[in-house]
Amino acid sequence: MVPRTHSRLEYDPPRKQMGTVHTVVNLCLALCLALLAHMSAASARERPIRIIAFGDSLTAGYGLPPKNAFPVRLEAALKARGHNVAVVNAGVSGDTTAGGLARLDWAVPDDADAVIVELGANDALRALDPAAARKNLDAILTRIKAKGADILLTGMRAPRNYGSEYTIPFDAIFPALARQHDTLYYPFFLEGVVLNQALNLDDSIHPNAKGIDIIVEGILPHVEELIARVKKRQAAATGK
Repeated sequence: MVPRTHSRLEYDPPRKQMGTVHTVVNLCLALCLALLAHMSAASARERPIRIIAFGDSLTAGYGLPPKNAFPVRLEAALKARGHNVAVVNAGVSGDTTAGGLARLDWAVPDDADAVIVELGANDALRALDPAAARKNLDAILTRIKAKGADILLTGMRAPRNYGSEYTIPFDAIFPALARQHDTLYYPFFLEGVVLNQALNLDDSIHPNAKGIDIIVEGILPHVEELIARVKKRQAAATGK
């Protein structure tokens, strides 16, 4: 029996068929790339805005259960208003502006979107040199800006019994630095809480849970403005 001789056409697909295969392959590749791009964009949208609450015991939640600390209550209030955020507690009780500056690099990560700077209360309580506190805060703000994060600076006031020679230069630190660095500014972190015993712990210095909620209520519009700045910067970076 003579073996059958196959023609080339039986082995090589027609050109028209090959063209169809190439079209289908290219279409599949295009769809896959589009899907990956969509998934990447969706992932970016879903990532919460990361806000670092960088401060002292007022931020850390001294004397309170963790659930009542300022960063936790602030995050809850923001989420209740529809914001996709994560507020990180980077408060250390007893920290002065010098202490904050010393731990800045590990306390505020490079991928932070925004930072709330709450420092200075312990400088005032210890009657430390206002010029030194200003220098420390200036360096803190400069280095945070270099990381690319937006900033909300909160003000602090010195005890009134120190006299005007101390209170005037100390109180002036915060608005001056906010203008210098073009940061958002909340004039007094303890607004509505200071000297109100019903809103403070027995030490008359640290807010209780009700006091923290008053602080969150007061600062909330400023933090929402901070979030708006982050979104505007991110949109400019992506060209959207």
